[in-house]
Amino acid sequence: MHRIVIVGGGAGGLELATRLGDRLGKLERAQVTLVDRWPAHVWKPLLHEVATGSLDTSTHQITYAAHAHWHHFGFVQGEMTGLNRSNREVSVAAVLDNDGTEITPARNIPYDTLVLALGSRTHFFGVPGAQEHAITLDTLEQAELLRKRLLQACLKKRSFTGDVKDEAVNVAIIGAGATGVELAAGLRRMEDTFRQFGLLSSENGHEMRISLLEAGARVLPALPEKVSAATHGSLTDLGISISVSDPVNCVTANAVETKSGHLVPADVTIWAAGIKAPDVLASLDGLATNRINQLKVLKTLQSETDENIFALGDCASCAWTDSRMVPPRAQAAHQQAMFLFKALIARIGGRAPGSFSYKDYGSLISLGSATAVGSLSGRARSGNIFVQGLVARLMYAALYRKHLIAVSGLRQMAIAAIAHGLRRFATPRVKLH
Repeated sequence: MHRIVIVGGGAGGLELATRLGDRLGKLERAQVTLVDRWPAHVWKPLLHEVATGSLDTSTHQITYAAHAHWHHFGFVQGEMTGLNRSNREVSVAAVLDNDGTEITPARNIPYDTLVLALGSRTHFFGVPGAQEHAITLDTLEQAELLRKRLLQACLKKRSFTGDVKDEAVNVAIIGAGATGVELAAGLRRMEDTFRQFGLLSSENGHEMRISLLEAGARVLPALPEKVSAATHGSLTDLGISISVSDPVNCVTANAVETKSGHLVPADVTIWAAGIKAPDVLASLDGLATNRINQLKVLKTLQSETDENIFALGDCASCAWTDSRMVPPRAQAAHQQAMFLFKALIARIGGRAPGSFSYKDYGSLISLGSATAVGSLSGRARSGNIFVQGLVARLMYAALYRKHLIAVSGLRQMAIAAIAHGLRRFATPRVKLH
């Protein structure tokens, strides 16, 4: 059978593997294999909710092995380390436990068609101290680490009786894109819950001093100015300090220094500024990549170098217009997965894969449990439609439900939603341990 190997089980990779497994794997028309370094999937746009404790990962994880069984594809755990294009093999590293003991050995996985969906990693832009002292939100493990670090910082500053021990907990968030903005708003909810359950004092005022630092001229620089202005106002109302047009110069263990010389104290520093594709892509067997390691692809999403290799999502550099590239968003990965599902079926059948065309449907930003802000794509004459408040929040929640339907089906999504809703009645709104 034709061997399709998909490396990366993010939003696009998992959806593509699921669709191909249900269509081709089930009928034994192709052998579909998903490779990922982690054993389970969590939708990356939700990692800021994991970090603020408002998302229970046990009810939102999709275990790759079980999902593969149910949807007729194979799963191999391990990190991609190399590629042999002559033999058409992907090299996967050994899986080790916490003590360094080998669980599964390194191996080579043969393919006829390879799809790279490796996602993205944090780009530190060479800022001194950033990688050593700042926490990122690339993986579930990093989000859990940040949540625990925030909880520990609060406990150090306040006793359980509410007696003041020191000043407020200082949190510096570098980067005011979607992740930084949503994280800043989520921290206020985290603080309120800590106070409710006695982990912070009950005095008035904020005990988390949150600073949001952006090198650009405004928050959410990639979104329309109206969305940016509304978001800026909402964050200010939440007591969040915002600094723009002042890039970070260096990061230390307890402070962030900006180019202007401003020193921002930080008990916890979070880096949410910029992305790049994994470094392994730049080292692969002669494949063309750009300056941030993204694989250069044609309109067919095939590599410019090798017609047997495709790429999608954040790790792909794909032209949108003459002057713009497809942005690294979940909606782009979803659209590319849908395109490749049809394109790979056509390829196996000996037909041309066609050309990918990206459609921007707008963006939504969560600003807490009950509100959101964003813009939706309207008709050509009317332009984008601005949305805000509860309606925007409901639409934001629907994006995740749409992702679950794409990978698990309507029935499983409905069951998961009901189970999650019932669980919230018996547990705190934020995880407290």
